[in-house]
Parts: sequence; C-alpha cells; structure tokens
Amino acid sequence: MDSGDQSSGALGEAVVFLDHFRELVDGRQLAKVMYPLEEILLLALLGVLAGAETFVDIARFGEKKLDFLQRFRPFAAGTPSHDHLGDIFATLDAEQFQQCFVKWVASLTGTCAEVIAIDGKTSRRSHDKAGGKAAIHMVSAFAARQRLVLGQVKIDEKSNEITAIPRLLAMMDIEGAVVTIDAMGCQRVIAQTILDKKAEYVLALKGNQAALHEDVALFVAEQKERNFHECKISQNTTVDGDHGRIETRATTVIHNLDWLPKDHGWPGLKAVVIVDSIRETGDKATHETRLYLTSVQLPAEQLGAIVRHHWAIENSLHWVMDMVFRDDECRVRTEHAPANFTTIKHMAHNLLRSAPGKDSMRLRRKVAAWDDDFLAAIISR
Repeated sequence: MDSGDQSSGALGEAVVFLDHFRELVDGRQLAKVMYPLEEILLLALLGVLAGAETFVDIARFGEKKLDFLQRFRPFAAGTPSHDHLGDIFATLDAEQFQQCFVKWVASLTGTCAEVIAIDGKTSRRSHDKAGGKAAIHMVSAFAARQRLVLGQVKIDEKSNEITAIPRLLAMMDIEGAVVTIDAMGCQRVIAQTILDKKAEYVLALKGNQAALHEDVALFVAEQKERNFHECKISQNTTVDGDHGRIETRATTVIHNLDWLPKDHGWPGLKAVVIVDSIRETGDKATHETRLYLTSVQLPAEQLGAIVRHHWAIENSLHWVMDMVFRDDECRVRTEHAPANFTTIKHMAHNLLRSAPGKDSMRLRRKVAAWDDDFLAAIISR
C-alpha cells in the first residue's frame, strides 16, 4: 500500500491500525490515484464506527467530517464518492485484507486467546438474484473471553465451511488455545490442523460423522445405564436462570477412550464430553443431549465452561453484527466488496469493544457519531 505523504501523516494524530495494512496491494494505477488507500481505509473505518452502514453513508460522513479527517491524514483531494468507494473495495484482494486484519488484531490483543470459537455467518442481503450470485458467507474466529474477532475468511462459492476453516486457522497464531467448532467443523483434517498449530480442540459431534456419532451415542447410552461404572469420568452441574427460564446443564467427561481413536482414526482424541441440558420455562421442560470430541484432558467443570464459551460467538458477535451493525440488511454485493466491508465492520467491532467504559456497543457507536474526541481516541488504539 502506498503510504502517501509520510511527513504530513507524521504530523497528524496517531492511527495505529494503518501500520498493519501497509502491505495491502493497491491495484489502481498510481499516477491516477486521487485518494491514497490509507485514506480510503481510514475514512471507511471511521465512518462505520460512527454509524455508517453503506458506502453512501461513508461518503456522506466524509463530506461532513473532512476537517476531522484531516486531523489524521491530508485528504488533499477531499473524500471520494460512494461509487468510487464501492469500486475500490470491490477490487481489493479480500484474502490479503483479511491477513492484514489478523496481524492487526494480534497486536491489539497482545496475548493468545484461551478459547477461540469458530463459526460461520451469512450476510443475507448480499445476494444478487439478477447476477445469480449467492449471499456471502464468512467464517470467523472469535476470542471468547476478550470478545474480539481474531480473523475471518469468505467461503468460496460452491464450497463450504469444511474447506474455509483450515484456511482461517492457517492465518492465525493459535498456539496454546482451545478451538471450539460446531458439527460442520468436526472433521479429521480440521482436528489435525489444530493439533499441528499446537492448539487443542473441542468439536461438536453430530450426524455428519455418521459412523462415529452412532458409535459414541451407543457407547454413551450404555454407560449411562451402567452409571458409568466402567469408565473414568468427571462430572459437573450448573444452573442458570434469566427471563423466566431455568437451564440446568450436567456435563460428564469420559476420559478413558483408547478404543475410539483407534477404531475411527481420529487424531489426538482424548475424551468425549456429554452435556445434558434441561430448559424449564413455566410448566414446559425440554431435554437435549449434546456430544463433543476433545483433545484435552480437563475436568468436566472446565470443559463445560469451554463448551458454553463457544456460544459467545453467537451472542457477542453474530447478534451484535446484526443488531448494532445491521449486517443482515447490508446490500453491498460487488466482487470483493461484501467480504472487505465485513472486515471493516469487524475492525469497528473490535475497536468499540476495546474502548474503556461500561456502555453497550450500540451506545458506544452512537457516541462515536457525535463525539469527535471519543472517535479519535478509539482509532488511536
């Protein structure tokens, strides 16, 4: 990426994130570039932090906030139109953009996440019926405790999460972490990739691994009938209640499973986790049993907590993306633009999440829209 006028940039207020995006290739003819790429990225991120949901919103933000933008960079030619912004984001290499994002967020967190939840999300309005283009689906890695997006990759058309997850894992330093994935990611190659990266896994086991699921479910049912007398186990029970609902989770971990990895060739398998949950709402009660494969020998109390941490990606990321950033309403559709715009929103999510204070994400974004000093403080992180 052309860093532009370093001397003028040095005189402005600090913009830490730009240092990690200097390797991003700008495919435009440099002689014709009116708006340096670093200014485009800064404009887009500031606009999204302040509430922008489309390129039209970002362009309008640029027009109204030019004096503010010039606190950070020259913006000698002003700011581009929404069409120009869309064209630039459509041609930026999405995978390279995501790799830069991973490097930036690694510097932001400073330490390896303890539990990394991986899950996919579809931007529902990004489809193009006329062009026969499906809505984009992004797979994200989320640090459950820090509640930060660590990385994301776009699933290629005619592909699925099984091929995208190893690409995402390859981009990140996950050494020492426990990676949690739902049933789609319960694959031998993904388990081995996690182990090769010196991390551990907890993978949900369902019917997509038919023979393995059948064997484990049958074994668990038999052992429950015998009160697990033939197994080395640990157990833990938790009770949570909110909004008139009570949920009781009984976690049982079977630690001696030498026969299972041998019979099914499953790499690194050390234990099976059984979570029996009962949800009570009024007079109604529902029961569910979920099974997990894991490469770690931890007691039920800790593994039960890790399983619960996985759902942080639904509650603290996917929900926030839809309700705060209106992701499901986003109609950005051209070439790489949807994936790149999602990356910008993930950057805004991380910066807002890292801002000091106890305000909600929605309120922080509202404050960023009118308080220039608050917005400047966020972007300097």
